[in-house]
Amino acid sequence: MKHTKRRSRFVGWRFVLCALAAAVVLSAVVRAFVVDVYYIPSTSMQPLLEPGDRVVVSRTDYRSGDIQRGDVVVFDGRGSLAPLHNSDPMPVTAVKSVARWVGLAGSDTVYVKRVMGIPGDRISCCTAEEPRVTVNGTPVDESYVYPGDAPSEKSFDVIVPEGRLWLMGDHRSESADSRSLLGAPGGGLVSEERVIGRATSILWPLERSSDIERLELGAEWNTAK
Repeated sequence: MKHTKRRSRFVGWRFVLCALAAAVVLSAVVRAFVVDVYYIPSTSMQPLLEPGDRVVVSRTDYRSGDIQRGDVVVFDGRGSLAPLHNSDPMPVTAVKSVARWVGLAGSDTVYVKRVMGIPGDRISCCTAEEPRVTVNGTPVDESYVYPGDAPSEKSFDVIVPEGRLWLMGDHRSESADSRSLLGAPGGGLVSEERVIGRATSILWPLERSSDIERLELGAEWNTAK
């Protein structure tokens, strides 16, 4: 009788462990190919995103369409905003990976920014005559920029080549973005292939949960001037 009870408990625990393993595998597949959740560690996208927010990122949006101006994207910054290779010891890397997985920490190499320039665009800022960011000669009205910030304190005039993007944070005075890389290899431009997906909503904290509006800035601005 005791042997039967032990066997029953063993079978029960084995079922639970198998179910947990299956759930972890399913979660990994979904997060790798469909949607993921990312922790926001910085102030670079205020007021839209606050430090500590968890955002839902769609990995499928760009499989059937192009990246659009105004999209808020999460991307792998290695080779642009971050070193290409990780210098952390293996145990530190493992701990960071687990913390990212459960949503307790951000990544040293993953960033979230707004798409301002797509391939073929000429994006510029700023002059005394036109103090705003312009895309293909058209000024952009940027209601999403952090209150009190200038459109950019650093001047730039860039034509975005094929396969690249010009990305900027909404909190312009606090954001390391394409402007920070002017003069570096690549000229501040991030490869489209490094984009992980589009940030579609704020998941946590609950009081801030909301969809992230897709602005589709200047769909008619198709010719660089």
